[in-house]
Amino acid sequence: MNEQINSTKVDIGFIWQITDDVLRDTFRKNEIGDVVLPFVVIRRLDCILDGVNENVRETYNNFKDKVAEDKLDPILRKAAGGLKFYNTSRHTLHSLKDDARNIEINFNNYLNGFNQEVRDILENFQFDKIVARLIKNKLLYEMIDAICKIDLHTDKIDNHGMGYVFEELIRISNEQSNETAGEHFTPRDVIGLMNAILFVNEKQELSQPGIIRTIFDPACGTGGMVNLGKNYILDTLLKDSKNKPTIQTYGQELNEQSYAIAKSEALITGEEANNIKHGNSFSEDQFQGKHFHYMMANPPYGVTWKKDQKFIENESLNPAGRFYAGLPRTSDGQLLFLQHMLSKMEREGSRIGVVTNGSPLFTGDAGSGESDIRKWIIENDWLECIVALPKDMFYNTGINTYIWFLTNKKEKQRKGKVQLINAVDYCRSNKKSLGNKRNEITAEHISDILKLYTDFKPTQHSKIFDNEHFGYFQLTVEQPVYDEKGKKVLDKNKNPKADSKKRDKENVPLTADIEKYFETEVLPHVPDAWIDFDKTRIGYEINFTKYFYEYKGLRPATEVKTEIVSLETEITSLLTELLN
Repeated sequence: MNEQINSTKVDIGFIWQITDDVLRDTFRKNEIGDVVLPFVVIRRLDCILDGVNENVRETYNNFKDKVAEDKLDPILRKAAGGLKFYNTSRHTLHSLKDDARNIEINFNNYLNGFNQEVRDILENFQFDKIVARLIKNKLLYEMIDAICKIDLHTDKIDNHGMGYVFEELIRISNEQSNETAGEHFTPRDVIGLMNAILFVNEKQELSQPGIIRTIFDPACGTGGMVNLGKNYILDTLLKDSKNKPTIQTYGQELNEQSYAIAKSEALITGEEANNIKHGNSFSEDQFQGKHFHYMMANPPYGVTWKKDQKFIENESLNPAGRFYAGLPRTSDGQLLFLQHMLSKMEREGSRIGVVTNGSPLFTGDAGSGESDIRKWIIENDWLECIVALPKDMFYNTGINTYIWFLTNKKEKQRKGKVQLINAVDYCRSNKKSLGNKRNEITAEHISDILKLYTDFKPTQHSKIFDNEHFGYFQLTVEQPVYDEKGKKVLDKNKNPKADSKKRDKENVPLTADIEKYFETEVLPHVPDAWIDFDKTRIGYEINFTKYFYEYKGLRPATEVKTEIVSLETEITSLLTELLN
C-alpha cells in the first residue's frame, strides 16, 4: 500500500493474496478468516508500536523487578506514548524473520510480550491452535513474511480506514463460511436499512457542537452493527457537517471468537476496547446501570434460555428488574433481548432497532409471557414501527424477518400510533447466492422504504394503527350442561353449570363494546351461551399477514382453458419433433 486508504472505498485484495501464496491447500476456504484476522490485528499493533518499542522495553527492564505487575501496566502504557497496548519482548514481526531456525520459540516470546488485554484477545481467537497448524505445515515463517509485506502504519491508513479494512475482512470471511455466517453476522444491506430509519431524524441533534452519543449491541457478534452505525452517522448522515459528534460504541458477546474479533477491531481502530465485554447478556449483564442513546441488535432466533432460567425467573419477580413485564417460553429468548435493551434507554431519549423472526409478533395467547411483553411495550408507547423484510435475506435462514424500531422519544405525530411497513418486495435477486441469502436490498430500495417511513401515510405498503388496535379481550364463552331430559344442570347457587367440553375462546378488539359484540357475533349461533368475565384476559398481537392481505379472485374459466389448450399444443409439437 503506497497511499492512504480512502475511507469510503477499501481495497483488501492485498491481504487475501496471502490465501493464495501461503494458506491454500492447508486451510479450508471457510477457515481463512480465522487465520488472517488475528494476524492483521497483530500486524496493525506491530506497526503502531514501531516508534515506541525501544522505550517500552527499556522501561520494562528498569521496573519489572521493582513494582507489582498491576502497577507496572500503567507505567508501560505511559512509556508507549499513552497507547492502551504495548509489547515488552525484544522482537517485532520483522525481526522474527532474521532467525528463521528459531522462529517458533521467538514468535511465542513475541506474543507473550503483549499486555494482558491483547493476550486475552488472542486466546479468544484460539490463536494457539492456528499457530500450531502453521508450524505443523511449516508455514509460520511464510505467514509472518507475508503479513510483514502489508504496511498498516497509521501514516498509511488511519483508524477510520482501518475500521473499514477490518469490516471488509469480517464480511468476506463470513461469506466464505456462509453455512454458519448468520449466527454472528448480519448482512450489510439489512444494517443499512436499519441505520437509515434509526438515524433519519437525528441529524440536527447530532450536528450540534460537543455532542457525545453511545451505540450498544447486547448480542454484538463481531461488532458489525455498532461500527457500521457509527460509520453511517459520521460518513453518510453528517457527511457535510462541520460538527461531528463523538460516537462511543459498546457491545457484549457470548461467542469467544466473535468477541475477540469485536474487541480487536475496537483496539486497532483506537476505540475503547474495554467497551466490548464477553459473557451472557441475560445472566452476566456487563453494563448494569448503563444507558445508551442508540441500540441495535440481531439476537439469535429460537435459541433456548433454559440454562439461565432460574436467574431470569428470579429477576422477573423484581419490579425493578429487566424481565418483570413477562417471560417468553424458554425455547426462544428474542423478547428477553428486547426487554434487556428497553431497560437501558436513556431518560432523555433513545432509539432502538432489533431484527427478529415472526415469533415475537404473534406467538403466545392472551395472558402468556409473550403477549404480556407486547402489551407492556405498546401500552408504554415505545413501539414506533415494524418493517417486514424480504425473504432469503440472511445467510443461514430463509424465514420471514422483521426490524422493530422502538423509542421513548416519539415524534408528536407518532404518539399513540404504530406504523407497519410491508417491504417484502423491496429487493432484487443476488447475482450469486450466499447460503440462504438469495436477495439483497439496494440503496434505491432503502430510499423507497425510508420514504414510506418518513411520509407516515397509509399506503399499499404502509399501515398506521392506534396502539389499542393490537390489543384484544380474550373472552371465555361458556355453555350449559344439559341432563338426560334436556334441562339445564344448575350449580349450588342455582346458576347454569358450565360444560367444559363446550368451552370456547373469543377474541374481541379492545375498541369494541364487549356486550354488543357478544350479542351480535356469538349469541345468534349459541343462544344459551354466556361470558365468564372472571376469566377475561387482555392480549396483544401483531398479525402482519392480516393487515397486508390482498384477496386474489379465481381466474376466469375461459382463461384457464385457453392456457391448457396452448400448453397441450406446445407439448404435442415437442413430441412430434422428438419422434421425427
